[in-house]
Amino acid sequence: QVQLAESGGGLVQAGGSLRLSCAASGRTASSYGMAWFRQAPGKEREFVAASSWTGSTTYYSDSVKGRFSIVVDSAKSTVYLQMNSLKPEDTATYYCNADGDREGTSGSWGQGTRVTVSS
Repeated sequence: QVQLAESGGGLVQAGGSLRLSCAASGRTASSYGMAWFRQAPGKEREFVAASSWTGSTTYYSDSVKGRFSIVVDSAKSTVYLQMNSLKPEDTATYYCNADGDREGTSGSWGQGTRVTVSS
């Protein structure tokens, strides 16, 4: 099973940027991609972005499209989430997921990293 470790969260003002990282260990030849999800207090976890390990296929939720970018470094087994033009509603704990689906019902999960956007 893939082990994941997120980092890069923190406190940022609205309009600012953050880059999250997720290092994956234990990948196998069948590993196909990574995704980011987030969960705000009192809300359900939601899909944010996903990418194949080749980077040739990416998906974004409508709420982050145009502001966030998911980038994979297959050689380092690391996936990044570049978050620009942050809004207070982006405040959440962000989780990376390996080899799951966009519904968040499968795959391996990291421990999460907290992002707080102040207005």
